Amino acid sequence: MKILHVSPTFYPAVYWGGPIFSTYGLCNSLAAIPSVELKVLTTDSAGPALSQRIRPDSNPVVYPNGYEVYFTRRVWGREISPAQLIRLPALVRWADVVHLTGIYSFPTLPTLMLTRTSRKPLVWSPRGALQRWQQTNKPGLKRLWEISCNGLIAPRSTTLHVTSVEEAKASARRMPKAGVQVIPNGVDIPDCLLGRQWRPDGMLRLMYLGRLDPKKGIENLLRALTHQAQEKLSLNIYGVGDAAYLLTLERLIGDLNLNAIVTLRGHLEEIARRAAFAAADLSLVPSFTENFGMTVAESLAHGVPVVASRGTPWSAMAEHGCGWWVENTPEALAGAIREAMSANLELMGSKGRAWMQTDFGWPSVARSMHDMYRSLIAAG
Repeated sequence: MKILHVSPTFYPAVYWGGPIFSTYGLCNSLAAIPSVELKVLTTDSAGPALSQRIRPDSNPVVYPNGYEVYFTRRVWGREISPAQLIRLPALVRWADVVHLTGIYSFPTLPTLMLTRTSRKPLVWSPRGALQRWQQTNKPGLKRLWEISCNGLIAPRSTTLHVTSVEEAKASARRMPKAGVQVIPNGVDIPDCLLGRQWRPDGMLRLMYLGRLDPKKGIENLLRALTHQAQEKLSLNIYGVGDAAYLLTLERLIGDLNLNAIVTLRGHLEEIARRAAFAAADLSLVPSFTENFGMTVAESLAHGVPVVASRGTPWSAMAEHGCGWWVENTPEALAGAIREAMSANLELMGSKGRAWMQTDFGWPSVARSMHDMYRSLIAAG
């Protein structure tokens, strides 16, 4: 089976957040399936500035398990690359099935057009882009873009790959001509965990890991900490985002008198992630909306319990005894943090890690995706 992945950005462009890791993990696991021949077409974008780019030693680059990644030069914006369009037609002709990542991105319309005219089955991963919240940017322009996409969708041969039931509902409303299938993201599960001490000297160590953006609900998390005035706790915030928004967070931290307990750590390099999880007792994911929430899965895989908002699809954490699923309000977040102070966090962390190993390992997810590809190819 010949699979082409088309994506505006690809690993190691970790600046762009969770989808980079999930797409990379999926491709690694797909390429390990003996019958699969995989190629990836992407850009060299590694950040918002044109100078932030991946500089491969060869093109294509051969990744783990032997798949090829073609990096094309980004010339403007986040991922606009004429060279990607030049390479796209030949690679679409080569493929048995095409997998497109992203909605409001440069290669979207050309990929939809080429797969339709060449009659190639298309799997399309919105990565949560079709979900909405009250402060969604440019909803009118996004709707016009969606109308254009709907005009190019080939019914019965285009399937939206979503990672939760909540994302499926939103995606089906906005792209009614496409089929929808739910396959969760996988997560890399370390073979062993670093040694750790839970709540040293009675200090509850909180962490936030993710993009710094209003959608992530970080302000509510900061306000929740003001409800814990008598408790010993700290919060490390890992991530990058718009400079203006970062300044807003810094001002709020000062206004709430939280400078002594909150630290903005900036970008967290991949090699340091394990150490960051080992130095945390509780992970906070207070997003207003998430299609999956890779940080939840990654935290649990590292044995760290999680407090996640109801904007994430992680209600099952309570069932598995590894976290809290609460409203994204300062009061609800504060209540969960208070409960965590007296909870057996080590036991909760071990339960969460076991759940990830059973249901979210990449080999299992890749097999499900492979089955979907095969059924689309068989359907013609």
